[in-house]
Amino acid sequence: MAKVFCIANQKGGVGKTTTAVNLAAGLAMAKQRVLLVDLDPQGNATMGCGVDKRALKSSVYQVLVGMASVQEATVHAEGFDVLPANRELAGAEVEMVEFESREVRLREALADVDGQYDFILIDCPPALSLLTLNALCCAHGVVIPMQCEYYALEGLSDLVNTIKQVCKNLNPNLTIIGLLRVMFDPRMTLAQQVSDQLEKHFGNKVFKTIIPRNVRLAEAPSYGIPGVMFDKTSKGARAYLSFANEMVARVNATAAVAA
Repeated sequence: MAKVFCIANQKGGVGKTTTAVNLAAGLAMAKQRVLLVDLDPQGNATMGCGVDKRALKSSVYQVLVGMASVQEATVHAEGFDVLPANRELAGAEVEMVEFESREVRLREALADVDGQYDFILIDCPPALSLLTLNALCCAHGVVIPMQCEYYALEGLSDLVNTIKQVCKNLNPNLTIIGLLRVMFDPRMTLAQQVSDQLEKHFGNKVFKTIIPRNVRLAEAPSYGIPGVMFDKTSKGARAYLSFANEMVARVNATAAVAA
């Protein structure tokens, strides 16, 4: 049974897609079977994996509206599978309003491939929308990438409240897997202060791995290659590989406790 995690934060530009793509690639390099679901109409995760979103015959849009299965829409990237997205997905929310159980369309679709993967990662759009709600309803947990700055803390409280509501009303299995500090600059006093606050308030929910600001990570999408494969020696790549290993260890530890 696959572990389903969504990468979510309603604030834009906080590294959700970079995290989703590099975590998928990092897990694949750790011999895990991975499916990355791009649930953002911008399709950045799709392009970042080397998939041309303009040439897609079917995508996650067709899956959500019932025109294709996950198997039919999935494409293979370097070491892992991708359920891609393009601008068609922007219309899915309008169309799904008329559907029954519209908030669980993705969960029902992914059930068909549950046994084929160890991890299913969902890259959410930067909004608390029906698409994000679909991701939260089918996930076992949420990974929240965030910058260590003041406004990020304000947005975090809104997201935590949304997760609590989804857990209460739609998905009782949903939990926050952890907070990932990204684009971290240790030279900034504020960044260190916010980091300390996160550790104080969230304890072991904060991942030990910290992702630094890194030029090579920023360059990788233009080549259609995850940063961990683009330059394995860069600080950013090494950090995401460490994060992937930490995720596997955390999931295994949770499974051992449950058993």
